[in-house]
Amino acid sequence: MVDVGAKQATQRRAVARCKIFMSPDTIAAVTNQDLKKGDVLAVARIAGIQAAKRTSDLIPLCHPVMLTSTSVSFEIADDHIVVEAHAEVFERTGVEMEALCACSVAAMTIYDMCKAIDKSMVIGELALWEKTGGSSGTYRRAPEQGK
Repeated sequence: MVDVGAKQATQRRAVARCKIFMSPDTIAAVTNQDLKKGDVLAVARIAGIQAAKRTSDLIPLCHPVMLTSTSVSFEIADDHIVVEAHAEVFERTGVEMEALCACSVAAMTIYDMCKAIDKSMVIGELALWEKTGGSSGTYRRAPEQGK
């Protein structure tokens, strides 16, 4: 692990997004909560939050951090769902990995809950969209870098 002992603790925030592409029928089933496993987006939200909290257990050289806030939200389109995860911390290291982990696990949970009706789903476009705090300052993905 990188030694962060001499770094100043600051407020840090990260936002990650990805998309899970699926058939319009699957979108309708998610929207109408018409799947046997239950409310897909509610379960995916909790899974993403849990993943953010356990990121250092999954990524070998990632520092454990005490998250002050994390959230997962969804935007439903005709052929995909956008998953967005936010993570915040007052710490000596950033929370980019926590946001990315939350986003990907939430998308995988959607896949798991919908795979009985749509095995052709694709998870893609996972990316960091914003990070603030720390010595490297603010980063925002340019709109043309992602959709």
